[in-house]
Amino acid sequence: MRDQFPIFKHHPSLVYLDSAATAHKPQCVIDSLTKFYSEEYGTVHRAIYRGALIATDRYNDTRETVRKFVNAEHVEEIVFTRGTTDALNLIALSWARTNLKPGDEILVSEMEHHSNLVPWQMAAQATGATLRTFDGMPTITSATKLIAIAHMTNVTGTINPIALIAKEAKKVGAILVVDGAQAAPHLKIDVQALGCDFYAFSSHKCYGPTGLGILYGKKELLDSMPPIFGGGDMIDRVDLDQSTYAKAPLRFEAGTPIIASVVALKAALDFIEEIGQEKIAAHENNLRIKLEEGLSSIEGLRILGTDPDKGPLTTFAIKGIHSLDLATLLDLKNIAIRSGNLCAQPTLRKFGLETATRVSFGIYNTIEEVDHFLSELKKVIAKLQTP
Repeated sequence: MRDQFPIFKHHPSLVYLDSAATAHKPQCVIDSLTKFYSEEYGTVHRAIYRGALIATDRYNDTRETVRKFVNAEHVEEIVFTRGTTDALNLIALSWARTNLKPGDEILVSEMEHHSNLVPWQMAAQATGATLRTFDGMPTITSATKLIAIAHMTNVTGTINPIALIAKEAKKVGAILVVDGAQAAPHLKIDVQALGCDFYAFSSHKCYGPTGLGILYGKKELLDSMPPIFGGGDMIDRVDLDQSTYAKAPLRFEAGTPIIASVVALKAALDFIEEIGQEKIAAHENNLRIKLEEGLSSIEGLRILGTDPDKGPLTTFAIKGIHSLDLATLLDLKNIAIRSGNLCAQPTLRKFGLETATRVSFGIYNTIEEVDHFLSELKKVIAKLQTP
């Protein structure tokens, strides 16, 4: 798989260990972008000339590919957004602000990325609903109207029991919102089996282009939600004093969309499907196990999240060493890792930390890279610990 990623041909010594932040792109995705811009470019949904019809076909083909990728029942349940963050905010600005009121309760996991926490804080402030956090399984009551949780967390790698939470949520009629940004590149996603009401993920973490997100929402929910942006292509009829809106998903895709990125996303998802999520997960899990075996021998190093069934990322902290210093010195060795608050400050504070270091894997990583990283990490630690 590594040979299919041009970045490593241009930078053969690069050890890229930050795929949880963003993944590099295979040649097929780059070729798809180039082909569309060079040979097929046109606007979508707005014109009858040949270029526009071809572009619209490509755009619609990707929507159907996404439907299959997550096993949605209807293609109308797939909305293109600007990213996972944008998708989660869409729900908070549309469904939440329309349906929540004082006395209602929003439950949010304590282990969330800021993108799946801050929008719900804002929704609670705007509607008068109460926001309550939980660790582990949520305590759902008759007041619970919405539950937000990551499928796979970005700090500990924990894979949450979404289907079980969905089953409990349905008993009281609560909506379940799932942040799938970390899970989608690694796990087989079946929204019908999971039973969630909304599922959001990003193109760029799935080896696709940046600036594009996907929101799955149950058809009856999307159809009941008001749009949050007005403009072209999301309308039915426009008069000077009022307008009516298109049905979902177009009512949520105002303006000229991110056409080329949508087209190239199909190549990225086809790439994942051709390899198979099971094979991807097995390969990446082997790398993580190898890494954590090596890390366990380093004195003063603590791994955050030790579930044996977690996703392909490892976050750790080393006593007396700041994560930014560690990452800076490793970068001099051409090793790219994530450091800082990981956009999950409340999660890190549960571990008594303000910053941490994260290593995360993609399909292009190798066992040799893990060995090289461990060797260089030990050298950098020794250097930082030298008086």
